Amino acid sequence: MEWVDLRSDTVTRPTPAMRAAMLSADVGDDVYGEDPTVNALQRRLADDLGFEAALFVPTGTQSNLLALMSHCERGDEYLVGADAHTYKFEGGGAAVLGSIQPQPIAHDVDGTLPLDKLAAAIKPIDPHFARTRLLALENTWHGRVLPLSYLHAARDFARARGLGFHLDGARLFNAAVASGVSAREIAGLFDSVSICLSKGLGAPVGSVLVGSAALIEKARRWRKVAGGGWRQAGMLAAAGMYALDHHVARLAEDHARAASLAAQLGEIHGVKLLGHHTNMVFVDVPAERLRDLDVHLRAAEIRISIGYLPTLRLVTHLDIDDAGVARTVKAFRTFFTGG
Repeated sequence: MEWVDLRSDTVTRPTPAMRAAMLSADVGDDVYGEDPTVNALQRRLADDLGFEAALFVPTGTQSNLLALMSHCERGDEYLVGADAHTYKFEGGGAAVLGSIQPQPIAHDVDGTLPLDKLAAAIKPIDPHFARTRLLALENTWHGRVLPLSYLHAARDFARARGLGFHLDGARLFNAAVASGVSAREIAGLFDSVSICLSKGLGAPVGSVLVGSAALIEKARRWRKVAGGGWRQAGMLAAAGMYALDHHVARLAEDHARAASLAAQLGEIHGVKLLGHHTNMVFVDVPAERLRDLDVHLRAAEIRISIGYLPTLRLVTHLDIDDAGVARTVKAFRTFFTGG
């Protein structure tokens, strides 16, 4: 059997058609700006999302880092969610490499950052304090789609206070598909957006940062400083182009399978369904049974992320079909009820 891997949508593998597109890609040296496929990918996403320029980079972590370092200078500060990826899961790169101080703000349950808390966190102009320069949001956040009305309010808040406005849009297209709002409408509210191609879109590697021409020029320099200059990267860019052509609308299938998985797991005694959002399902199981559950699922060739907390996240994606959902439900039911 093929493994059912629900740890993340980062585990997707390129399809045969995507591999064929990679094989036939035109390539050149991107450090010299001469890779035609990289240039086409950058131009496409900039145009599609309504920005002047774009930059193809290896990872979403680097894309966010380049954005923060291009918006901020040493000794500046950015406002960010306390459970946001840029703050909590990217190695402290903004502080370590950019000398940029994060100011974490507690999320509301829907993933928004309360505007009154943001306002209270902005530092006065005083040599005792870091200079507040940027507000960074994440959409989706733990699968949750930030309300468009909130994004408009946060945009107005940032503009009124002279702050830059960045979006970690690693799953921007999940948010767009789930809400029925175009990715361009969401992205257009921000000064810069990072888009991941290697999660739900199924490319093997790569993210793209979009923004103004001036910001992207700064980001290009920081990419080189950070060791992220590409050479013949067109094969990777071709995978991203294929993903944009073929794997955006199908995200709705991942969302539907997550809903189905959530509904069925929620019927199993011993499994507490916490909710599902876009392509993510969250459940609680007894903490003392975590290790045994992991062994049981692996015996059925099912992988999920099991740590020391009883809350589990299961993520549907391109490589999870209806049969995989059924196998997962059966394995959970067998473990908890014996039937």
